[in-house]
Amino acid sequence: MTIKYSFKTALNGLKTHKSRSVLTVLGIVIGITAIILVMSLGQGAQNLILGQIRGQVGSAVIEIAPGRQPKGPTDFMSIFSDSLKQKDVEALMKKSNVPHLKQIMPMVFGSESAVYGSETYQATLYGLTNAASEMYNVRPSEGRFLTEDDVKSYADVVVIGSTVKEELFGNDEALGQKIKLRGRTFKIIGVLENKGEGSLIGFDKTAIVPYTTAQRYILGIKYFNHIIIEADSDANVPGTVEDIKITIRNSHNITDPEKDDFNVNSQADAMKTVSTITDVLTLFLAAVAAISLIVGGIGIMNIMLVSVTERTREIGLRKALGATEKDILSQFLLEAVTLTAVGGAIGIFLGATFSFLTSLVLTKVLAIDWAFTFPYDAAALGLGVAALVGLVFGIYPARQASKKSPIEALRYE
Repeated sequence: MTIKYSFKTALNGLKTHKSRSVLTVLGIVIGITAIILVMSLGQGAQNLILGQIRGQVGSAVIEIAPGRQPKGPTDFMSIFSDSLKQKDVEALMKKSNVPHLKQIMPMVFGSESAVYGSETYQATLYGLTNAASEMYNVRPSEGRFLTEDDVKSYADVVVIGSTVKEELFGNDEALGQKIKLRGRTFKIIGVLENKGEGSLIGFDKTAIVPYTTAQRYILGIKYFNHIIIEADSDANVPGTVEDIKITIRNSHNITDPEKDDFNVNSQADAMKTVSTITDVLTLFLAAVAAISLIVGGIGIMNIMLVSVTERTREIGLRKALGATEKDILSQFLLEAVTLTAVGGAIGIFLGATFSFLTSLVLTKVLAIDWAFTFPYDAAALGLGVAALVGLVFGIYPARQASKKSPIEALRYE
C-alpha cells in the first residue's frame, strides 16, 4: 500500500468521527497556542526592555557601583557600600588613567518629599551633572537642564519630571516656581519631557538637582551612589572598563581583584543580562505550557485505543482483503500524526492571533511601544513536537490494531 493511499485512508477514518477528532485535537491546539503566545510575548518584552536601554542610555555608557559584584544572598548588603569617593572621580578624570573617557558624572540618589504649598509628592531624587542630559537622553520640555556652574556653585535649582509637575502644579505654570526638598527651597529651572510608563529609569517621577547640592544639603553624604562614565566610542568600551578597574584598584590600594569594593558594568553587559533573564523566563513558561502537549498526547492515545476497539471489524475486513500489519500500523499512525499536525497548525494560527491582539492592547492601554513578534523558531518547534507527540502516543494503539487477527476481528461484535 502506498503512503498516498495510507494517508487517504487515515483521513477518511478521521472524517468518519469528526466530533471525536475535534475533541482529540483540542489539547494539542491549547498547548501550541500557549507556547506561541508565551514565546511571542517574551520576545516582545525583551525587545521593549532592550529598546528602552538603547534609547535612554547610550551604548558607550559605563556604570561604576559601590561594593563587590553580588554573587549570592550574602553579598546583598555590599551594594550599600560607601567606597566611591571624590578621589576616585579625580583619578578617573586623568587622561593617563582612562585615555578613552569622554565624560564622567558622579551620581547620588534617594527618595524625598517635594512640597509646594499644601501639595506633597514623594519623588525620586537624583543628584547629577549637566552630562546626564546626553548620557540618559533626557531633555526639558520647558526651561533648561543643569549646567556646570550649577554644580560648582552648589545651586539650589531643580529640574522636575512631568509627573512631579502634574502632581504639584496641575495645569498651572511650574517653571520659575519654588518647591521644598528636605526643608530647603529650590527654584524650578526645567520640566522634563514626558517619557511615559514605558520609561526604564522613570524620569517622569524625579527631581534632579546638582549632585554637590544633594550631597551637602539634602542627603548629607560624602560618597557617591554611582559614577557614570561615557567612553568616546563603542569600540573602546571594553578597554575603558579595564582602565576603570585598574584605576580604582590603585586608588583603593587593592592588589587582589577578588577583594574589589566596586563593580563595573557597561550597557552591553546590562543588555546581555536582560536578554539572558528574559530568555530563561520565556523558556520556563514555554516548558510549563508544553505540559499540555503531553496531556494532549495521552488524550490522543486514549482516543486511538477506543477507535481501535470500535473499528475492530473494519480492521479484520481490511486484513481479510489483503492489508498487512504494516498497512494497518501506517494507517493508525498517520491518523495520530495528522491529528496532532492539524492541532499544531491551528495552535500556531491562534497563538499568533492572540499575540498580535495582546500587543495591540498593550500598546493602546499602556501607551508603550510593544511590537508584535512572531516566533518562527517556536512555530517550527511546535509543529515538530506536535507531530512527534502524535507519533509517540500513536504507536501503541497502532500496534494493537496491526496485531489483531483477521478472523477474530471479523467475529467481533
